[in-house]
Amino acid sequence: MAVNTFSPSDVKVTMTSAAIEHVRQQIEVNQAKGMHLGVKESGCTGYMYQIEFVKEIDLEHQEFVMADDVIVYVDKPSLLQVQGTEIDYVTDGLNSSIRFNNPNIKAQCGCGESFSI
Repeated sequence: MAVNTFSPSDVKVTMTSAAIEHVRQQIEVNQAKGMHLGVKESGCTGYMYQIEFVKEIDLEHQEFVMADDVIVYVDKPSLLQVQGTEIDYVTDGLNSSIRFNNPNIKAQCGCGESFSI
């Protein structure tokens, strides 16, 4: 049996330029210090992303600097699930949304709201 090791310092989260611009605007509108990204158990497949724009920084969260004025904070319990994730912002017709390109996903529900790892 192989044992996988995990170190929070090895986690990588990236963001496209479109996502950086969108998050930058949201940080300004919400007068926030950054964006918190978390994962919680939910949905029909297992997990769901949670994002919020935070005014207070939790020192327990891992910080990912995307640009001088765009910081993503990930809580420690979510680090393993978001390892390698690229955050994107896409427009499809009249709809725009944040998308998570997560290489760890094994299955996703039909509506795309929840996933399993």
